[in-house]
Amino acid sequence: MSLAALTSCHKLDLDVATKLTPETFPQTQQHYIQLTGQVYVQLRQGISTDYFFMQSLSTDEAIMPGRGGNWYDSGTYEQHHKHTWTQDNGHVGSGWGWLSSTISKANQSLFLLKDAPETPAKVTALAELRATRALALFMMMDLWGNIPVVTTFGQTEAPEQKTRAQVFAFLETELKEIIPNLSTVVGVSTYGRPTRYTAHAILAKMYLNAQVYTGTPRYDDAVAQCDAIINAPGTPYALESDFRKMFFIDNGPQIKEFIFAIPFNPSFTSGNFLPARYSLPRSLRQKYSLNHTPSAPMSTLPEYYANFNDPNDKRNNQWIKGPQFYYDGTPVTVETTNKGYDQFYNGPEPAKKIVYQVDITPTVTLRDASRPFDAGNDEVAWNMGYRNNKFYCDSTSANRNQNNDFPVFRYADILLMKAESILRGATATNGQTALTLVNQLRAVRTTSTPWAAVTLEDLYKERCREFSWECWHRNDMIRFGKYEGTWGFKTNSDVRRRLMPIPAGARLLNPKLKQNDGY
Repeated sequence: MSLAALTSCHKLDLDVATKLTPETFPQTQQHYIQLTGQVYVQLRQGISTDYFFMQSLSTDEAIMPGRGGNWYDSGTYEQHHKHTWTQDNGHVGSGWGWLSSTISKANQSLFLLKDAPETPAKVTALAELRATRALALFMMMDLWGNIPVVTTFGQTEAPEQKTRAQVFAFLETELKEIIPNLSTVVGVSTYGRPTRYTAHAILAKMYLNAQVYTGTPRYDDAVAQCDAIINAPGTPYALESDFRKMFFIDNGPQIKEFIFAIPFNPSFTSGNFLPARYSLPRSLRQKYSLNHTPSAPMSTLPEYYANFNDPNDKRNNQWIKGPQFYYDGTPVTVETTNKGYDQFYNGPEPAKKIVYQVDITPTVTLRDASRPFDAGNDEVAWNMGYRNNKFYCDSTSANRNQNNDFPVFRYADILLMKAESILRGATATNGQTALTLVNQLRAVRTTSTPWAAVTLEDLYKERCREFSWECWHRNDMIRFGKYEGTWGFKTNSDVRRRLMPIPAGARLLNPKLKQNDGY
């Protein structure tokens, strides 16, 4: 058909009522979700990689030694374990970049939406973006201390570096300002985006750590923020009776403990969910019906696992340890050779085939002296160290990503933060004491007798049992004065390692950034 015929048959200058214009788009909540999605995609990028490595591998919670030269990665993981990282550490640089980009994308979205029609949906969306930016700034403040605070998009001048106390003050003001505009709806419609209770949780975490961040304790303020969640209308949050299912591949908005979680989906390549893939032993691929061989270099240390000393605790089941069996009770076995089992075998039959039952041992040993920080590349080495399986491996995924959503704030944390604040001197409220709060959690986690008393040391160990692999252990160790301790192969007790170094690349881009002490 010719263009003339087309125009003669159809009138082309009709008004299109559905066209998108500044007057019609964005207006609804769904419009704003579509327009702000880039910020939440960016937030997903580094939470379970760079951030996880800095927060967990720098503690007694996790270790990743080399295996025959593999996984050494220029000493990156050794530096985390031994607290010898430098401004050139890859995760330090990538982590700074990830959070800076999250802040930048939030600022970009705020700029693009500032002139949109004034609607309730806009007010909420802008508050959500500011809360997400605040979360990223909080994470940077926690890791690096003195950081820039950038709140405008397109700024060409290098931003000034703020002290940790100044960043704290900005975040406190910012979060309090946006709380009234954040949604109180908890469920599918707000899942993966910050609600009013997310802001309260960030403030609670800030106040709990205020002594570290600013030198001034704020424990009563921490209790007030926890109470804002505990006393929320309609009781939107509760402890889950099934601890393991909270972290399975089908977790999501139905989990009553999740205050803020980052959704993951293997269909999207942005953001790899690595904890499960790095922790599961290679020999258990068949048991878990995986489409890929687990990388398997990461385990915990005996010092951390010692906190799991209650045989009746459901949280013990997150660990893979000891002799391994299939679900029908059949032993998991591996066929190899004497030399394949133990590379240091010096008997007469190195090539003789053997079959052994997989046995995950508690201790990690650096057996290969020819390589730095190396456990060896044999079956003995690959079975070293108890493995965490909290984030259950996804048999439906063919890549590094998984369906397990990652919780940033959980209701259990709110209860334990309030309990800790009371133990540290805050006034008890709502008839809740530190003991009743901890026993409230333990009532759904263990069948053991409720505690008759609780100390800060008890509470620290309870946090270890509850939040392993959730990126809070470094924060806890610093607050409890344990980060300078000795574990595994780490002997560095320099208190200045409580802060990561400002990455070399960041200082090259912004000469105003002063390096943290000790680097």
